[in-house]
Amino acid sequence: MLEGNRVSRISVRGFAVASATAVTTVGAVVGVAAGHEQGTTDRVEATAADATILADIPAGHNVQVQTASLTQQADTQADAADAAAKKDAEESARKQAAEDATAKKEAAEEASKKKEAEEKAKEREKGDEVSSRSATRDASDFAVKGSYSVSEVQAMARQMVPSDQFQCFSNIVNNESTWDYTATNPSSGAYGLVQALPGTKMASAGADWRTNPATQIKWGLSYMNESYGSPCGAWSFWQANQWY
Repeated sequence: MLEGNRVSRISVRGFAVASATAVTTVGAVVGVAAGHEQGTTDRVEATAADATILADIPAGHNVQVQTASLTQQADTQADAADAAAKKDAEESARKQAAEDATAKKEAAEEASKKKEAEEKAKEREKGDEVSSRSATRDASDFAVKGSYSVSEVQAMARQMVPSDQFQCFSNIVNNESTWDYTATNPSSGAYGLVQALPGTKMASAGADWRTNPATQIKWGLSYMNESYGSPCGAWSFWQANQWY
């Protein structure tokens, strides 16, 4: 039991000192065997006596203790490294998840804003269409008169032509007839506000096409829509060709 206690208390440093002493002792013994002086023999004996304790130390057991200690330290360090790596990986995954969630949220908000803007645009378009339809009147809505002034004819047109198309319609009429519903082209026979050729085409809008500017406006608006998509489409063509 005493020997076991002595071994367990020997430190790594003690082990190194004991090893060095043992080597010195062995060297001294070898010197004696070679025939060195008596004084040397005495020193060897003294050193050997001091190293008696070391002779009781089981060297193999001491090495096993050191090896076990180093192995334990290595395992502890490896466990610490694994834990740190796991923590870093978890933190990286958490940050990535947060970034993905943020990007997804921003994309959803952007899509929502875009959809809302598109819906509002559609509502405005519908509102404009309703407004245009409600703002237009038919030729039959106007009382028939024997004659009409330019301002009266223009007032009719403003009520029959959609507001966003009126200026284009007005530009064409102003260039074709200067708002004279009885204007006649002597060379071609074109007649009326929009210079229908021949004028009899306007009969499809009303039998009074010769004398009623509202009937002429109705026919002219229909012709521009069917042939060019709108009065503004007709005006664009007129500007490029000086006719429509």
